[in-house]
Amino acid sequence: MVDKVSQRLISVLDAIKDGIYIIDSDYTLEFMNKAIIRDFGEGIGKKCYRVINNLDDICPWCRAKEVFKGETLRWEHHVPNIDKTYDLLEHPLENTDGTISKLSICRDITQRRKREEKIKASEEDYRRLFEHVGCGVYISSKKGKFLNANQAALDMLNYGSKEEFLKIDITKDLYLRPIDRRKFQDMIERDGNVIDYEVDFKRKDGSPIPVLLTSHVRYDQQGNVLGYEGIIVDQSHRKQMEKKLREAHDFFNMIIQSSPNAIMAADMKGNISIWNRASEETLGYKSEETIGRMNITNIYPEGVAKEIMEMMRSPEYGGVGKLRSYPMVYVRRDGKIVEGNLSAAIIYDAKGKEVASVGIFVDLEERLEMERKLRQTQEQLLQSEKLAAMGRLTSQIAHELNNPLYGIMNTLELMKTEIPPESKRRRILEMALSETVRLTEMLRKMLSFSRPDEEERQPADINNILDEILLLHEKQLREHSIRIISSFAEGLGMVYASKNQLRQVFLNMISNARDAMPEGGALTVTTRAEEDNVHIEVSDTGMGIRKENLNKIFDTFFTTKDSIKDVGLGLSVCYGFIKEHGGDIKVKSEWGSGTTFTIILPMPKERAEEETSN
Repeated sequence: MVDKVSQRLISVLDAIKDGIYIIDSDYTLEFMNKAIIRDFGEGIGKKCYRVINNLDDICPWCRAKEVFKGETLRWEHHVPNIDKTYDLLEHPLENTDGTISKLSICRDITQRRKREEKIKASEEDYRRLFEHVGCGVYISSKKGKFLNANQAALDMLNYGSKEEFLKIDITKDLYLRPIDRRKFQDMIERDGNVIDYEVDFKRKDGSPIPVLLTSHVRYDQQGNVLGYEGIIVDQSHRKQMEKKLREAHDFFNMIIQSSPNAIMAADMKGNISIWNRASEETLGYKSEETIGRMNITNIYPEGVAKEIMEMMRSPEYGGVGKLRSYPMVYVRRDGKIVEGNLSAAIIYDAKGKEVASVGIFVDLEERLEMERKLRQTQEQLLQSEKLAAMGRLTSQIAHELNNPLYGIMNTLELMKTEIPPESKRRRILEMALSETVRLTEMLRKMLSFSRPDEEERQPADINNILDEILLLHEKQLREHSIRIISSFAEGLGMVYASKNQLRQVFLNMISNARDAMPEGGALTVTTRAEEDNVHIEVSDTGMGIRKENLNKIFDTFFTTKDSIKDVGLGLSVCYGFIKEHGGDIKVKSEWGSGTTFTIILPMPKERAEEETSN
């Protein structure tokens, strides 16, 4: 009876047009109806994956485990061996021994799916889908061929026809760097899509074009990757704008970093955002220590940052939002004091809101130190000139008084011989003679004071002394718009001289030249050898000397300057120094055409050779 029922059930299943098969938990076929045998052949007792898909192991897409757990599934599957697509209904069957088998009912929907795919692939659908969008739209195969593309894609890549475009090899002909194609495929097949992937394509002529690629994967019925489809957005304009912005930013940054002056900026909370190399050198803090990590108030002395902001907001210091000039003293990281000048400004946004402040600090340490040295040198020179003049004046007075005093002494001596020793008048004469002798001794001491021992003279290189003096004055002269032209003779002989006195002479000459060119000009200093002498010429393009004053310029206390500091001792002292060295000073000048001083110093060859041999 049981066999008859089973036979009838089998007959019923064979009569069904849908394929039916049953497998046990070991994936062995227990039953196949005629429809399934017609598609795959007899396979009862064999593994289902060998019979249906001709595989040596369980199919990657198999869902039998879910059914064995008691789930009923319905899904679609394409079998490549026979190129058919089935609508699967899979159901668990409980056997009498408690085991579970899987019942699969396979309805052939191949024709229906093909009709649907034809409809989806129709030209009208594609036309409506992407022909009228502004960006490029494409469909491609996994192997690297375009299956379709819209006109925007062709125009973007400079292809004249779709037929030509569909023939290109995507990897070689489209990607500027073929490796980017492989990266794209790895990403899209891993994630199923790629969004805003920046990559460089090639136009037909080979020129690069930056694009933004957004795509997703196209799968077949078995979940295999068929290809990709997506959109291509031309990024040329954006890249050009980014390049211009980047170049402008880099140029701006180069200007800031190349500035010899310290430039620093901070937001309105004081957080430092700009700190150039000059700031590092001037204040001793590295940019990585300050930018985004330090507050600008920590750089300024206490309370000064607030004071500067108040000054910038006031109209009294260069206008609202600006601080033209402010003397500033910073303390470097190492504790050293830095003096200079600060100019600053507030930065506003488009709505006029304060967003940041920027400051430029000019380190004046070198200039201030130079000015201090120059003032000290000028004061010393002025004092030396005054003392020298006073010494010469004292010497002249003493010399003039000596003659009448000696006459008085001689007269008193003669009178003593005519008056007896016991006479009271004799005592008076001796007292007068004693006082006269005391007075001559005082005059002798004055002469000794007015002619102190000279500084020991030694071989001196005129070129070196002049080079040092010009270097000392270079910055000051440049600030007065005076350019220096120097020409020193090579192999110039040495002179025996007091270096300090020569320095005073040259400093005085250069100082006079600077004062003669208040509107700027040129200072020319040359040296040359003539016979046994060294000639030093100091020329300026200044106002010159009036003819009536040419014979007076070396006189003590003569001056044409209005400054109360000038007492007219400079050139007279210089003249005295040079004369004491056995030399001479000559002057040539015309009013309005500049002045040339020529200093002549002897070169004692014998002494120079003796000094060299020693």
